[in-house]
Amino acid sequence: MGSDRQSCELCDTPGGAILWQSALCRVVRVDDPYYPGFCRVIWRDHVREMSDLEADRQMSLMRVVFTVESVLRQLFAPDKINLASFGNMVPHVHWHIIPRWLDDRHFPEPVWGNIRRDGAAARPLVSDAELARALSVALKNIE
Repeated sequence: MGSDRQSCELCDTPGGAILWQSALCRVVRVDDPYYPGFCRVIWRDHVREMSDLEADRQMSLMRVVFTVESVLRQLFAPDKINLASFGNMVPHVHWHIIPRWLDDRHFPEPVWGNIRRDGAAARPLVSDAELARALSVALKNIE
């Protein structure tokens, strides 16, 4: 734990609407009208890098990430899923799981890249409650 813990956004706030959580991590939905289904998997403890976690913890976290990806594919039927773990702005282990469509605002750029087209295309409407239920079922044996 470093001095950056004192101002860590992901330690001090949920980081989105909590859909599922365990003793190790939580899954939150990011409120982004252009990217429905955009989720983050956030490690509960303040850890800067994946390699700071013990191997079994790394695998537990990645099982959650891959399960979230699978659930998002089932519910949203995206053309692609982007997985990203940067931590440049918030140095706390977390993964972004982002459903992508060929006609979304940024495709083929990352969602943080240049906007290529305006507006939001129609996407499947999946409520937080529906997404939370699906994740709960899929993650029931994880950890």
